[in-house]
Amino acid sequence: MSPIKLNIVRGDEAKGRNFIEYEIPYSEGISLLDAIFWIREHVDSSLSVRYSCRSANACKECMAMVDGKVQYLCSIRASDGQKVSIEPLKSRQWVKDLTTVME
Repeated sequence: MSPIKLNIVRGDEAKGRNFIEYEIPYSEGISLLDAIFWIREHVDSSLSVRYSCRSANACKECMAMVDGKVQYLCSIRASDGQKVSIEPLKSRQWVKDLTTVME
């Protein structure tokens, strides 16, 4: 199996935007949100992403631009060897990395 490659926007207003590429081991059924959790656990715990499904059993907070389209990170399943670009939503005020203001 080939790793998943995620190009994720990192930074904030003061530092600017940079794409950082991460390689994540592929496993059957892994979502893009699971892949981001893997990055936070194994590579960089400072990666900022908004979600509430694990803590509040709510939905719709993990929206991001995935290859230029608005998607829920939790519902997109990665495929073996896939390369994906993930950016914060363009219609919302950017805070940091993949996090935007929800109001």
